[in-house]
Amino acid sequence: MGNCPIRFQSNLTILENAAEPVTPPHQDSMVISLYNYPSFGHTGLAMCIGELLTILSDDGDFMTVRSTVTGCESYIPTSYTAKVTNRWLFMGISRYKAIELLMQPYNQHGTFLIRESETIRDCYSLSILKRTNPSCLDSVKHYRISCLPNGWFYISPRLTFPSLHHLVEHYSESADGLCCRLTRPCFIQGLDNATEARPTPTTVRRPTINWKDISRSVIFRRKRTELDQSLVSEGLREAITSYLQMTEGSDHTWDT
Repeated sequence: MGNCPIRFQSNLTILENAAEPVTPPHQDSMVISLYNYPSFGHTGLAMCIGELLTILSDDGDFMTVRSTVTGCESYIPTSYTAKVTNRWLFMGISRYKAIELLMQPYNQHGTFLIRESETIRDCYSLSILKRTNPSCLDSVKHYRISCLPNGWFYISPRLTFPSLHHLVEHYSESADGLCCRLTRPCFIQGLDNATEARPTPTTVRRPTINWKDISRSVIFRRKRTELDQSLVSEGLREAITSYLQMTEGSDHTWDT
């Protein structure tokens, strides 16, 4: 019998055989903060939401952690933290906390995370940040990830996957019915590069002016419409006018 394909399109009733265990890459786990935590005796915060933490000790209900951003150490409830594996699987967080994490300023359109379902055991939820327009409010869309008896996962019954890793890989290539394609996991301070997360600003470079080739008519031409582009701004044109009035009568090289 041949190997099962990664993506298997079929009715749910014929998926009878259990899938072979698939070990996704990047299983290293990390711990992040779920809250802004004050720094007692000092100004500022000891740690911020979505920040990578180093565990110094773990007593079960409480742990001592060090912020990788501020370097501050804190003794906090374990419930103030979340375990992250595969870079995008956030364990033990609520729907509300997923929204709060994704709405952090460094996250961009298509940023996502997967969390355990709060209502259905052994199921997950995919949360995606959808930024439609800078002037509109951001929104986070949620999709239930169901698990079949054979251990395969699906969002749409027409397409199933042997692991969450394969599901993420597929929807990173194509939205395929989701609100948008998955672009990157939720930003983690102290792990990700903030400059890479921020969109590159669009810059417009004005053409270099060769003053020897510019005539007086070009310098003092007024814009007739908004579409009429001028090489010289209003402020510079007024400055040149003042200069010429002050030096009137002297020899200059402006063309007439």
